Amino acid sequence: MIKAVELLKRKDELSADAFADWLLKEHLPMVLKLPGLRRYQANIAADPEDDFDGFSELWFDSEEAMLSAYSTDLGKAVAADSLAHVKLRKRFVVREHPFEPPFPSEA
Repeated sequence: MIKAVELLKRKDELSADAFADWLLKEHLPMVLKLPGLRRYQANIAADPEDDFDGFSELWFDSEEAMLSAYSTDLGKAVAADSLAHVKLRKRFVVREHPFEPPFPSEA
């Protein structure tokens, strides 16, 4: 399983509220239909003055599954919708290493 983390900076003409509305009400329904998507999480910055306005997390079985999803017509539409609303999008493909309490130093 891999996760794509996408840091998003809204276009200057979008307010922080308009960005959040777009991400949660317009973009989200499209993303959830991506083939092979296992999980999605949208995160909105609490401070509109932060370097990024939010970030998305998308889980797929593999990087190949993610690339395949984005090569579909829907995947291309999702990417185009994102680029129409953000001036900067940075994607990181990561493998998670989660830890839950008690942490090793607390045991």
